[in-house]
Amino acid sequence: MEAKQLLDLTIEAIDERHGEDIEAYDMAGQSILADYYVITSAGSNRQLHAIVNAIVDKIHEHGQDDYRIEGNRDSNWLLIDMGDVIVNVFTEDARDFYGLEKLWRNGKKLELDLDED
Repeated sequence: MEAKQLLDLTIEAIDERHGEDIEAYDMAGQSILADYYVITSAGSNRQLHAIVNAIVDKIHEHGQDDYRIEGNRDSNWLLIDMGDVIVNVFTEDARDFYGLEKLWRNGKKLELDLDED
C-alpha cells in the first residue's frame, strides 16, 4: 500500500472516532524512520484505545497487516508503526507533557480535510 493511501486511511479512522487536534507531518527526506508522522489526542484512555482499534481495523480492511503497536492497555500513549506512517495517540495530558510536535518542526505540516459534523 502506498504511504499516502495509508496516511489517508489513518486520518479517516481517527476522524471517525473523534480524535482531537489531529496533526500530520510529511517527513520524507527529513526522517529515516517514516514518511509521515501523525499525532492526535483522545479525551480518555478508553477513546485512545478505540482510535487505535479503528486504525487497525481500517488498514486491515485494505490488506495492510504489517504494523506494530507500542504501549499497553494502561498506557496514556500508544504508537502504531506501520512502516511509512507512524501514529501517536495520546490522552490530552500525556500529549501536553511529551510535546512531540517539536521534534517534527523540520517536516511539512499537512492540511487535513476532516469532516466537520
